[in-house]
Amino acid sequence: MDLDDTSERWLADLRADSPTRDAAHARLHELLLRAARAEAGRRSAQVAIGGVELDDLAHQAAADAMLAVLGKLADFRGDSRFTTWAYKFVVFEVSAKIGRHFWKRQPAVALQESDWERLPARFGFSPEREAEWRELLEALRHAVEQELTGHQRHIFTAIVLNGVPLDSLCVELHTNRNAIYKALFDARRKLRAALVAKGHLREDA
Repeated sequence: MDLDDTSERWLADLRADSPTRDAAHARLHELLLRAARAEAGRRSAQVAIGGVELDDLAHQAAADAMLAVLGKLADFRGDSRFTTWAYKFVVFEVSAKIGRHFWKRQPAVALQESDWERLPARFGFSPEREAEWRELLEALRHAVEQELTGHQRHIFTAIVLNGVPLDSLCVELHTNRNAIYKALFDARRKLRAALVAKGHLREDA
């Protein structure tokens, strides 16, 4: 490995004997906690969490990230600075914990009748064109129910209609962002084709 001086010092201190190692552990935890607090604060609006609860989540994320970093020191190859590499563990832990918190508060993503009634206001449809958008929404609802697979319907309903945070859906489905992006892309393509076929969208729109 051809490491920068700072990264090399981090590795040396974390692998040293006490008390150097203990001091390095304390510095690492402080660094990870700052990162966890910043990341948790950035995402807090997604799940309406704050105060002591948010700080507790950040502490848990920092502690779990530290265990992961120390357990994977041998995997560090110097492709980035050590601190940048360590931050990735914090982002993962915060994302996972935010996701689990969301599903504890709001486990259901099925769209009920009342939810469909609220969509016009959410999408900003004009009251003056009610007849037009009601016909469009009915066609969309039919396409969601008839054209999508169960997996695609679940993702489309969660992300597009219910506004479930992407990271929360990743936790619930035990998958990753790329897989959800792919499923959502395929779902939207199917829905667009169905709406074009019914005359609600132009082919070149």
